[in-house]
Amino acid sequence: MGVQENIEHAASERAKFREMKEGTAEDWAIIGGEYRAFAKGLPDRVLDHLKLLDGDFGGFPICRLEHSLQTATRAHRDGRDEQYVVMALLHDIGDTLGSYNHPEVAASIIKPFVSEEVHWICQNHGAFQGYYYFHFLGMDQNARDKFADHPHFEACREFCEKYDQAAFDPDYDSEPLEFFEPMVRRVMAKPIASAYAKALEEE
Repeated sequence: MGVQENIEHAASERAKFREMKEGTAEDWAIIGGEYRAFAKGLPDRVLDHLKLLDGDFGGFPICRLEHSLQTATRAHRDGRDEQYVVMALLHDIGDTLGSYNHPEVAASIIKPFVSEEVHWICQNHGAFQGYYYFHFLGMDQNARDKFADHPHFEACREFCEKYDQAAFDPDYDSEPLEFFEPMVRRVMAKPIASAYAKALEEE
């Protein structure tokens, strides 16, 4: 198939509407098929984005990728389940694009695939991690106290104490990213909570 034929074929496989309200079942069958194929590549895109943290130190003793690996390794070696370990691996993946709200970025990525508690830990770990350093930056060290009555307060406090704040040791023997890749793929294989879950079902 030549270049022009490829272009024409690609065009024929696209929806024809100019506004969504003009869409037909045929249009959305095309889009749905593309969506299902694209969604299957999510673990690859997540892992590729995580690799952007490699060599990014930001002044810390270890780079952000190593911190992520170390956090996940500590959680894994402590017997946490795969949802939790994947959350630990990805909890700072938002650092590149969410400089002012990185926990929310990471939490949004994992939300369809994890329990409400694991999602909450990821979404709020920034305030809890702040207990260890906010006071050095003129911020409220006890910012986490606003969540004192939340049922997941202790779980988030424990995540930061045992795994996140402890994971800056240059001498720690972390597992490599390849060790965690199968976990990421298993956890992200199918959403357990998503408005778009139905669209992933094969016809």
